[in-house]
Amino acid sequence: MMTLKLHGKHLIAGEWVAGDETFRSSPYAGEGFDVSRGTVADVDRAVRAAEDAFWTYGHSSREDRAAFLEAIADEIEARAEDITAVGSAETGLPAARLQGERGRTTGQLRLFADYIRDDAYLDLRHDPALPDRQPLPRPDLSMVQRPVGPVAVFGASNFPLAFSTAGGDTAAALAAGCPVVVKGHPAHPGTGEIVAEAIHAAIARCKLHPGVFSLVQGDQVEYAQALVQHPLITAVGFTGSLGAGRALFDLCASRPEPIPFFGELGSVNPMFILPTAAAARGADIGAGWAASLTMGAGQFCTNPGIAIIPAGPDGDAVIKAAAEGLANVDAQPMLSDGIAAAYRRGKARFDEQNTVRPVFTTTDSGRQALPNLYETDADSFLADHSLRDEVFGPVGLAIRVRDAGQMVELAKGFEGQLTATLHMDDDDMAAARGLVPVLERKAGRILVNGFPTGVEVADSMVHGGPYPASTNFGATSVGTLSIRRFLRPVCYQNFPQNLTPSA
Repeated sequence: MMTLKLHGKHLIAGEWVAGDETFRSSPYAGEGFDVSRGTVADVDRAVRAAEDAFWTYGHSSREDRAAFLEAIADEIEARAEDITAVGSAETGLPAARLQGERGRTTGQLRLFADYIRDDAYLDLRHDPALPDRQPLPRPDLSMVQRPVGPVAVFGASNFPLAFSTAGGDTAAALAAGCPVVVKGHPAHPGTGEIVAEAIHAAIARCKLHPGVFSLVQGDQVEYAQALVQHPLITAVGFTGSLGAGRALFDLCASRPEPIPFFGELGSVNPMFILPTAAAARGADIGAGWAASLTMGAGQFCTNPGIAIIPAGPDGDAVIKAAAEGLANVDAQPMLSDGIAAAYRRGKARFDEQNTVRPVFTTTDSGRQALPNLYETDADSFLADHSLRDEVFGPVGLAIRVRDAGQMVELAKGFEGQLTATLHMDDDDMAAARGLVPVLERKAGRILVNGFPTGVEVADSMVHGGPYPASTNFGATSVGTLSIRRFLRPVCYQNFPQNLTPSA
């Protein structure tokens, strides 16, 4: 096991840099430590180093980049025990969850390494010259996807590994050939530091330009704004709240040279319990909902916060089983004091609505959270837009509907979602056919007879959706397709073969 040496510094262009100002980390357990607070000057130095690195890294071979991704995975695994110990102390997540998340992190790095060894992702196209074509000849045309340049990545609060320093956005950008500047999340600066050390070691091992990766820590908005507005940053990857994400999105759009902001923001992930399924196995569905709703204290972006359930006794059985399942869940730690406070504000919003009935409610305090369940009817939900807002934590809202037609009406009223789920049996097929065309327009992933918590890292995965689930409905932040966010097509006309970029 490595000896922990948390120093709270930034990693900028291969050097660990201390700042004049610091903030104190606020772990779930143990003592905090002083962390350097990033400045606009720190951001500028990191981004300029990334731009300098791009002229070599952006033209490196696919094999060299694949070896680099694999080296990062190796170095993370070499620090496994330290990552688990520090990550658990900072976030309150259990060791088993962090070990699984570490495996997901290294797994997606290796997945991208394998993916880019095959040149299919470059979408190579060639139209040979037709000099004798009439009435005009055709030039020789070749097209290939090329990396866009330095990318800014914002670490996520709820996944200190898989969506943070060396998470999916970083892996995709590095695989594409883009240097990365990460804004570390202040909820887990120690975890970010250890992972940055792993990437730093991999850079040295692969003899790459040190500017290919930098980590700037901090807890203030000024340097985050400076990062997305830096003229050398060409794209941004973000996972976080709707408010923060929309503010950064607007900054990217208002730049003299606007850039794409790939933000994964918020989702209530509605589940539609169709009548035959409710009658046949309503208790099982309700118990499964409770388990999914409380997984990780509900701090997953795919947490199924809303279930649309038929009125009547079959729907009652779903809600009864969900409430019984929630009653057996102990208090769980929230990832930060701020997230815990936001959860209680969201719960209070339900408590204050006279159209919402409490089914199972609890009282908690500090960083601990207990689950809650509420119920309303479709007409009330459609009339009150605030009930559609995500509550980040283990709170569920059951919406009772009269018939399949009202389910379709509800589906049309939802904003963009990461996921939507159908619980159905064979006799529900007609109702399902009425819902699927609507849900295709609302969600990036549609499930049947499952629960959306758990996002497989695979070629076919889509983790994104129409706004506000994400800011770019044509992109995903999970799976190999996510590399396309950091590539752009370039056409080469009449180029000599030895001048055209190699695949």
